[in-house]
Amino acid sequence: MLDKAAHENFPVAPFFVPRAWRTDLMAVYGYARLVDDIGDGDLAPGGADAELLGLDRAAADDPLAMLDAFETDLWRVFADSGPRPRHPLLHALRPTVRRHGLTPAPFLGLIEANRQDQHVRRYATYDDLVAYCELSANPVGRLVLGITGTTSPERVRHSDAICTALQIVEHLQDVAEDLGRDRIYLPAADMERFGVTEADLAARTAGAPLRALIAYQAERAGRLLTAGAPLVGSVDGRLRLLLAGFVAGGRAALAAIAAAGHDVLPGPPKPTRRGLLREVAATLRREGRAGR
Repeated sequence: MLDKAAHENFPVAPFFVPRAWRTDLMAVYGYARLVDDIGDGDLAPGGADAELLGLDRAAADDPLAMLDAFETDLWRVFADSGPRPRHPLLHALRPTVRRHGLTPAPFLGLIEANRQDQHVRRYATYDDLVAYCELSANPVGRLVLGITGTTSPERVRHSDAICTALQIVEHLQDVAEDLGRDRIYLPAADMERFGVTEADLAARTAGAPLRALIAYQAERAGRLLTAGAPLVGSVDGRLRLLLAGFVAGGRAALAAIAAAGHDVLPGPPKPTRRGLLREVAATLRREGRAGR
């Protein structure tokens, strides 16, 4: 889990946040990561996770059965009595939930997004994709606000914009990997508009139409990051730095995509540490001025 956290575009739980926050952020990240691994069929071999959830080892190859069992175990996290969660990751999540009064809804949204991944493999419109991001990404931002005690309607709105943008950026980076799973997160209407076919996504390098489509989607993600960035200026101290890291991670990833000429097929363009730090500084300057 720690290795996967290190490869995200944004800092998951950096050293400068209070230890209690860091523990709780990693508990939430671990939950989200495990749900994604179940949905993507990326669990550790051997079926240990299935057995922990009370299933036969063979069930590890059935994402829907695993997600159902995981949801059943999740409800034990919120129960006032009865058996404790079977999976150790959910058992570790329980103190985080109780400390901050977190509700089931964001956790259930992440499970539902991965259920959707099992039967929805193409998205007709951008609005359809955004609706998917409301399940797959936005709950994480809402949990961060809950852990840091900063939830408000305006902050939730800004957080949702940031999280949707980060999800779209990740989809742009992972076009080839997603196609290998028979999933396409580029809206079909936009593919048609730019003259991009599914065969184009399977090429070794992107042609001009696909590059133009990636640039178009990247611009959309950039606008969402800008719309959500006032969240940074609405808080103070270490939390401001943490949230600036989220926004900067998205912007640095977009810069890496642009630097690759919007050709994402050879491999995911990743931001450099220097690029990330530069974007963090720029975000803090910009949103610090806006917040005054």
